[in-house]
Order: sequence, then structure tokens, then C-alpha cells
Amino acid sequence: MKKMIISVLGKDRPGIIAAVTRILFEQDCNIENVSQTILQNEFSGIFIVGVPKTLSEADLHRQLDAGLSPMGLHVYEKQLSTDNGSQMAVDSEPFVVVTKGPDRKGLVASITAIMAAHRVNVTNLQAVFKGGDDPNANIMIYEVDIPSDANHQALRRDLREKALALSLDLSIQHKLIFEAINRV
Repeated sequence: MKKMIISVLGKDRPGIIAAVTRILFEQDCNIENVSQTILQNEFSGIFIVGVPKTLSEADLHRQLDAGLSPMGLHVYEKQLSTDNGSQMAVDSEPFVVVTKGPDRKGLVASITAIMAAHRVNVTNLQAVFKGGDDPNANIMIYEVDIPSDANHQALRRDLREKALALSLDLSIQHKLIFEAINRV
């Protein structure tokens, strides 16, 4: 089987995942990974799928589009690259960076620019902006992989300086500690 990544976007409503997975099943595809969320009443789903070699990308697109466009959904497919040579695995540790503070344009761009400068990879980001100055109404939670050879002290310093300039509260914890403290 070849691997494809399929993105589905559109106004949220019941039955979207059922429709997508039914079409994939009918095309003899195997779902390997799924990430789905709702952002301000908009559905966003990403599926990694094993596709039979006999099913062309064009035929898969036609089937998905025919089944999903009547629901007002947009679909995009892309063959997953099998070339892993360009992305060398980096020895890293998982951390969670949380920022809270007043809403303004450029918060995510400012924080992620510092992370990128320190070779930190953002693996998951959740941000909720309700506007205003209430620090508890605007929160960003970054799950990141920090390279083992990164200068942790410099990274923390740079993030704290930027957070201070943006009037943000910032915390950085190893993911295992964050999960243990925040377990419900």
C-alpha cells in the first residue's frame, strides 16, 4: 500500500468522520493515524491512510469529493513521501510551554520564532484567544521537542524575555511533569 495524507475542512456537523471513514473503507483504504479538531465551529481532520496501489490518487479524490462536497466539505490529498533521509532524527526531550496573557496579533509568531531559532520542534499547539486583557481567557499550549544538545538556559531566557515584552506569563515543564501535575 502507498500512504496518503488526506485533509478535510468545513463547517462542523455530525457525521463528518462517519462519511470520511465510510468512503475510505469502501475504497479498501486503511486508516493509520487521525488528528481531528473543531476550531470556532469549523471541522479540521487529517488522516494518514494506506491506499491500495491499484487505486489512483485521481480516483480517490473523485470518491472523496463526490461524498464530501455535498456536505460542504473540502478535501485535499497528497502522497506521503517515503524519503526519510532529509529529516534526520534528532535526540530530543518532550516539553510543554504554556503562555497566558492579553490577546494581540503576533503572539504565536513571536514565541515560535524563538523556538525555531533554538531548533525546537512544535509537535502540537492549542491556542484559545477570547480577546481582551484577561490572562486566563487567552492561553497557548505548545507541546515541543527540545534537542538534547540545545542550550536550555538560553532557550528559557529568550522565551522569558519575549514573554515579558508581550506581557505574557510563561511556564516550561518537561512533558512528564506537566502531565503528572495536570492529571484530572
